[in-house]
Amino acid sequence: MSIFEALMMLGFGLAWPCNIYKSVKTKTAAGKSFAFMITIELAYLCGLIHKIFYNFDAVIWLYAANLIMVFIDLMLMIRNRKLDKARAAAQAAFTQTAEG
Repeated sequence: MSIFEALMMLGFGLAWPCNIYKSVKTKTAAGKSFAFMITIELAYLCGLIHKIFYNFDAVIWLYAANLIMVFIDLMLMIRNRKLDKARAAAQAAFTQTAEG
């Protein structure tokens, strides 16, 4: 096990709860990229697969935790996109009613 790999994964792992919290509180997907989130998810999945087949050690749990946290944030982003669309539709209906 590389201490540097573990510290890197721990560092990334500390950032995701903050991102999840922000997604829950703001209820908007503004500033989020679906392609970026999928890329990160695939990267963690590749790291996890590598750990399983080629270099199994304790760091695997950090890969798994990060993979789960990114998945949670991805699901929140999808939910928040729906909320953004609903807010935009409601605003458009309100604007149309106010003008008409």
